[in-house]
Amino acid sequence: MISLDFGAVLAEWPQLLRGAAFTLGLTAVSAVLGVGLGVACGWARAWGPAWLRAIVGVYVELIRNTPFIVQLFFIFFGLPSLGVKLNPEIASVIAMVVNLGAYAAEIARAGIEGTPRGQIEAARSLAMSEAQVFLRVVLPPALARVWPAMTSQIVIVMLGSAVCGQIAAQELSYYANLIQSRNFRAFEAYIVATAIYLALSILLRQTLNWLGPKWIFGRVPQSR
Repeated sequence: MISLDFGAVLAEWPQLLRGAAFTLGLTAVSAVLGVGLGVACGWARAWGPAWLRAIVGVYVELIRNTPFIVQLFFIFFGLPSLGVKLNPEIASVIAMVVNLGAYAAEIARAGIEGTPRGQIEAARSLAMSEAQVFLRVVLPPALARVWPAMTSQIVIVMLGSAVCGQIAAQELSYYANLIQSRNFRAFEAYIVATAIYLALSILLRQTLNWLGPKWIFGRVPQSR
């Protein structure tokens, strides 16, 4: 008969809480930097000069077509051979930013290219600079159009942060593995970790759905 003992896992709740908090912090930093990188790369892909589009295109295709764990290991284990030493936390942030930036670039580009040409021409006729046209006329409605996709990608990156435990970054899966190594309750430990990841995903998605219209792009009226 199968005997489950979740109490042995839940007794380690301070470590689980610490891991969940670290995961959220890691995600928050990576989301801000990664979305910023993605918007910049999306602009380059849509409006940038040919040479910049080519460089960004190589970056996007390289990251989107290689596993995240390979990118993480390259940054953490590969860069020290070039004299760049990183602790697990910094390496995790860099890997998540680079990964999210590539996917966010394509999402942002779709929103930017969906801007009606008439709006852009009207803004230019008001003697607005190219930077003002992009930041005030193009970017807010572009982000509004693609925000659900951007939110989903941020959640995916948060879930992917579980891989960072492989380089000893002290996120949730790291502590789940540590707990099961102490009490040999692997099934219960990972069931609890799964439930926490599910709760974090729901919390993050709801937070981003509130944060976007409220603070990032505002309530943009629909184009007719």
